[in-house]
Amino acid sequence: MPTTRRSTGGSRARAGPAKGQSTISFASRVTKSVPRDAKKAVLSEAPKTATVKATPIPDNEAEEAPVIVKEVVIEEEAKTYEKATPDAEKSEAELRAEGVSDEEIEAYWNELGSQRMGPRLHQEDLTLSEKVLRYFDVSSQYGPSIGIDRTKRWMRAERVGLNPPIEVLAVLLKEDVKKNKSIETAYTEVLLNHTAGDS
Repeated sequence: MPTTRRSTGGSRARAGPAKGQSTISFASRVTKSVPRDAKKAVLSEAPKTATVKATPIPDNEAEEAPVIVKEVVIEEEAKTYEKATPDAEKSEAELRAEGVSDEEIEAYWNELGSQRMGPRLHQEDLTLSEKVLRYFDVSSQYGPSIGIDRTKRWMRAERVGLNPPIEVLAVLLKEDVKKNKSIETAYTEVLLNHTAGDS
């Protein structure tokens, strides 16, 4: 059916919205009609707060420092991955990775190279660590590598039972000790960001 054009004037023009039709105003809020029960349900689902009280202060110090009450907003289902700090306990995988030697990492890389039919190109100036990590980046069986740190990707793959190579985590931990923060970003993401910045 062809589209029809509305006239803007004359006797056929409408004065305003038809009876029963809601109007929308973006000045303060959307004026769409919603049952009152639904509004109450939305308002009652506000973030939960927990009150944390400070420890009591002895009477002789009470005048100097007031008691502080802090409110902490607790989000339901907040799933965050915190990178292991030196003070935190290390996972079993991290302990195994710390035991992997440089010779074992090189043997892992040589095994991967023996499965190839041709030589690797344009990798002459890369370190062994970078070669292993770039191979991990393009190994799609461990999930997407864009938008996630390499360590987080390795941990996620381990958590879902994909058995990522322990040598990759060993390389990541060794580079972390060297304070090399750029090693966490996948090389494909670096290329995409570089290309996006040029245009």
